[in-house]
Amino acid sequence: MVEHSVVFSFFLIFSGAAILASIALYTRQPLLVAYVVLGAALGPWGIKAVTDTNLLSDIAHVGIIFLLFLLGLDMQPAHLLHMLRKATLVAVASSIAFMGLGYGVGVLFGFSQLEALVIGAALMFSSTIIGIKLLPTTVLHHRHTGELVVGLLLLQDVVAILVLLLLNSGGEAGSEMGTGMSFARSMLALPLLALFAWGFVRWVLLPLLQRFDRFHEYIFLAAIGWCLGLAEAAVYVGLSAEMGAFIAGVALATSPISQYIATSLKPLRDFFLILFFFSVGASFNLTLIDDILLPALALTAAVLALKPVVFRYLLQGISESADTGWEIGFRLGQISEFSLLIAYLAFAGGLIGTEASHVIQATAILSFLLSTYVVIFRYPSPIAVSDRLRRD
Repeated sequence: MVEHSVVFSFFLIFSGAAILASIALYTRQPLLVAYVVLGAALGPWGIKAVTDTNLLSDIAHVGIIFLLFLLGLDMQPAHLLHMLRKATLVAVASSIAFMGLGYGVGVLFGFSQLEALVIGAALMFSSTIIGIKLLPTTVLHHRHTGELVVGLLLLQDVVAILVLLLLNSGGEAGSEMGTGMSFARSMLALPLLALFAWGFVRWVLLPLLQRFDRFHEYIFLAAIGWCLGLAEAAVYVGLSAEMGAFIAGVALATSPISQYIATSLKPLRDFFLILFFFSVGASFNLTLIDDILLPALALTAAVLALKPVVFRYLLQGISESADTGWEIGFRLGQISEFSLLIAYLAFAGGLIGTEASHVIQATAILSFLLSTYVVIFRYPSPIAVSDRLRRD
């Protein structure tokens, strides 16, 4: 894509998003619905105004990285460790339950055993973007509910790494041993990366920020460099970029400057997240709707109905109240951007066909949209349609 076409694509995306966002606000709809619809309309399966969705997806990935970095800035390490220990059983048990759900629905609609397993794997996770974007910073991030949501999402991220390693192995001879060793190295790298982040922040980054705190541009650049640098370091040692960005944020969370950084980076995060939701809509092949509509609707209905129930009763098993369990269940009542990645990788590796891949993609889009409606009409969130529930 040449330079002027990138500029023109951005013009179409953000001008179109502004128009549709205005309509969405007047009609009391969530904004991300406007972004996904715009992507479907302008993308290669719509009017073909924006065709290089791979480039947009790569750019949009930066928004997810910033989202996790900003989340980390709001999490105190001691509280986070406590919540991760508490949520481990819930994360593992729920992942097994959701995989069984996806596998069963896949077999019911005539997919092969392997395709049904991949569909089940795609249902194991909830969306980090939706879950965190709908968490009010001033209301839930420092409260018990928000910490549980974040803990569960992070543990799901660890499970997702294993699934992606299995997919990348491609089923070759000896791949099971190689995958196990890769996962072991990744899990060993996690505490080492966290230790490095803590030391670097304490002895290098914070002294620099304190010395040059008069230069706001320097603080902005140093924060972005730190976030993206640790994200790349995480990828290098076999973890996800999102996990590296989150660790980068948590390492800074105890510093008074963390909230200034969080405020400064929010507009940048929103810029990239608009591109993410646009790319989700633009990447979907609209010509396959007739073939995949029924299984996608069945999977979406199962996810929306059963995920809140599963989380509610599993959380009750670790002494959480019913109200807390329901709220967390509804906030995590969708599948994940990791599900989209699983669909892409499995299709590229020949493990699933086009139809199964698009069933996962359609389920992701539908569950993103419908679960957002549930949350914004029922719980506090930054984009709630009711003034009573709107919390930034």
